[in-house]
Amino acid sequence: MLKAVIFDMDGVLIDSEPLWQEAEIGVFSQVGIPLTAADVRGTMGLRVDDVVAYWFFRRPWTEPSKKAVEDVIVETVVALVEAEGTACDGVDEIIALFKNRNIPLAIASSSPRRLIEAVLDKLSLRQHISIIHSAEREVRGKPHPAVYLTTAQKLGLRPEQCLVFEDSPNGVLAAKAATMRCVAVPTSAVQDDPIFAIADLTITSLKDFRWDHVDQIFR
Repeated sequence: MLKAVIFDMDGVLIDSEPLWQEAEIGVFSQVGIPLTAADVRGTMGLRVDDVVAYWFFRRPWTEPSKKAVEDVIVETVVALVEAEGTACDGVDEIIALFKNRNIPLAIASSSPRRLIEAVLDKLSLRQHISIIHSAEREVRGKPHPAVYLTTAQKLGLRPEQCLVFEDSPNGVLAAKAATMRCVAVPTSAVQDDPIFAIADLTITSLKDFRWDHVDQIFR
């Protein structure tokens, strides 16, 4: 039986993937790494430190430090969210769908806490979200399931009682590895990734989700 809903944040609640793309392409260009939109999509769903480590391993630079690059990327995304951030289609409707049935809502994100806080304020979501948890507090980020397992613990629930909404292949892997049900909401850029086949349901927008989907997923 469904006891709680856990949302990934970037690309699910807020249309921030273009903002991450802009930030990563801009910041990595400053250390001599020209990235394309396809390059950025390849690391979608990872923690920012894992993204920086990924590119440092392939094209190492001398200065600034990896931590400094991480910080500039996050600061850039926070500023873009505050200036331009918009909710993904269907956010208000899906929150109302579950809140009207007294289902607790949580966020489990690869993004650092300060970005989660910025999104909560930008989208006025604080009053609706019971628990927020960032993978920055875990030893490993997505696709490892730790961020979802810890969120379930904070909710006081077993993983199999939780339903996750994810937009990235790495996020879907993390949710399913945590033995949670998962609804994939991929963007058109990654919708053909075969990993989405392991999701319990794939939809094109949160607006497409209906309560009878819960019965199908948890039957």
